[in-house]
Amino acid sequence: MTAISLEALEHHLALMEDVEIIDRETTDGLRLTFIYLGTLVDQERLNESILEPLFRSFRVSVEKSLTTAKITRLSNLEQALQYLLKGSVLVLDSYSGRWHAILLPNLLSRSIETSETETIMFGPKDSFSEQLEQNILLIRRRLPLTALKTERYSVGSLTQTTVVLMYIDGLINPEFVTVAKNKLSSIDFDMFLDSSHVAAFMEDHYHSIFPQYLQTDRPDSCAYSLGIGKLVIFVNNTPFALVAPITLFHLFQSPEDYINRWLVASFLRPLRYLSFLLSITLIPIYVALTTHHYQMLPLQILYVIIESRSKLPLSPFWEAFIILITLEIIKEASLRMPTKTSQNLGVIGGIVIGQAAVEAGFASKVLIVLAGISAISTFLVPNYLVTKSSLLLQFIFLILATYLGVPGILLGLVGMLAHLNGLTSLNQPYLAPVSPFYWRDWVDFFIRGPLHAMRIRPEALRPLNKYRMNRRSK
Repeated sequence: MTAISLEALEHHLALMEDVEIIDRETTDGLRLTFIYLGTLVDQERLNESILEPLFRSFRVSVEKSLTTAKITRLSNLEQALQYLLKGSVLVLDSYSGRWHAILLPNLLSRSIETSETETIMFGPKDSFSEQLEQNILLIRRRLPLTALKTERYSVGSLTQTTVVLMYIDGLINPEFVTVAKNKLSSIDFDMFLDSSHVAAFMEDHYHSIFPQYLQTDRPDSCAYSLGIGKLVIFVNNTPFALVAPITLFHLFQSPEDYINRWLVASFLRPLRYLSFLLSITLIPIYVALTTHHYQMLPLQILYVIIESRSKLPLSPFWEAFIILITLEIIKEASLRMPTKTSQNLGVIGGIVIGQAAVEAGFASKVLIVLAGISAISTFLVPNYLVTKSSLLLQFIFLILATYLGVPGILLGLVGMLAHLNGLTSLNQPYLAPVSPFYWRDWVDFFIRGPLHAMRIRPEALRPLNKYRMNRRSK
């Protein structure tokens, strides 16, 4: 450990134009040296809370002069630089000859806004921001519990990003907390700029296209997850929190499921699963039938397909491949365009290009209709990462359908289920409550049962307190 000195600090802070080094003497002859980064420190609080009280003091130490500020006594140069880069003011007290750090960070952050990735009609409208303390506040407002624990970690040798692990002590399975702590402690990388970077190092299977951590910017979703026995991970400077452990079926649940009437929510959930299957298999089924199994089609449908494809120069595979690539180009372009023009680009681009492809003889009318249904089906899945995963699955199934037909699609589905069955999240099965089977959890699985029937927390999470009600004694 290196001793702190003004010369050593000036050496490390050379060529940093936002460094402020102030050496002043009070009216009673006490010399004070202040060092801080002007871009990281709240200047108004510095003047009101630090400078004015110190210059009014009469030959007393910094610790006695500032009774309202949190002061940390520094012992070495490395500690001083760490505090400085977190928004602290370093003060050299000539009265005691010691260095102190006073944390005065400039809390620059955007206001609380509505979530743009998980929009709902009814329910809370607030969402997380890039400010870590503000995000924790939004959770503590919803869960005013002393059992709600937060543990801080620092990851990244360059960014030194603060990561907060949050869970409800006495409710969550301690095994989840232990596994998460071990994974966070074992991270060895230099830069972490987003929560997805942390998730990449904590996932059990980082080669899979399916996410093993749920990313959300909704405080109500995080509070609900904590309340049923999960843990939440916050990463500084990113508005998306990580929730674990999860299963595949959690990715198809929406916060609005618990706001809608339970019968409506129970209808929408199976519709999402069906839409996901349609998005990855609808066009491959078309290619398989027109290439290998046209005899399986009813005669009236076969006439329509023959008439539609009679003058096409491309095989069903290349016809479908070109249309799918074109659709993805339109979707990606609409995401990158300004908000007011992106909607027009998606609608007009799809109609114009689809009509032009039919008239030019590059695609059949049937395929254009199926491609539209497939594209719309992807938007019913609430999780954006699953939507992107379905794109790769669609091309894999398309290749299997081209060479093997319908058996190839069935083979792909079996392979996908086998892969999903082998995945874990925080070492927990990815297909629970199906594999392993927990029949009690099915009340909030394919359907969303009445809240009155959901009196027990999910057995798959093995919470320490499984009852979701006050068990009052009579």
